[in-house]
Amino acid sequence: MGVAAALVRSSFLVNAVYAESAREFGLTAQQGQLLCVLMGQAYGMSELGAVLGLAKSSLTGLVDRSAQHGLVRREPDPRDGRAVQVVLTAKGDSLAEEFYAATCRRIDELPAGFADTDRAKLAELLSRVVRDNKVPVVFGD
Repeated sequence: MGVAAALVRSSFLVNAVYAESAREFGLTAQQGQLLCVLMGQAYGMSELGAVLGLAKSSLTGLVDRSAQHGLVRREPDPRDGRAVQVVLTAKGDSLAEEFYAATCRRIDELPAGFADTDRAKLAELLSRVVRDNKVPVVFGD
């Protein structure tokens, strides 16, 4: 299998695990992503849209649904009085921590049959791909 096929198929595998984990927590995969992104910091709507790769209307719907479930809230942006930031609520923060830990365990099990040296090499190579392509932090280390 070539690099392109391996990376694409791996992304499908990780997305499937991510979606399954989200369902078990009563979330959509996008809500899970939103919670994980907001674990690190609050984001303005345009920044958040860029990180998640969502159009304004899709992002607004996602934030609205997540706010209705008490997971996030909008707050005035201290740097720009006309803008808002999206932040986790206490409920959202707690759920994000649980979801993140469970999802990390599941993804970490994918190469379970690898020797420690192979796991380390996989992590090193994938980290280089991520860094070289300046992928935003959407899932912590």
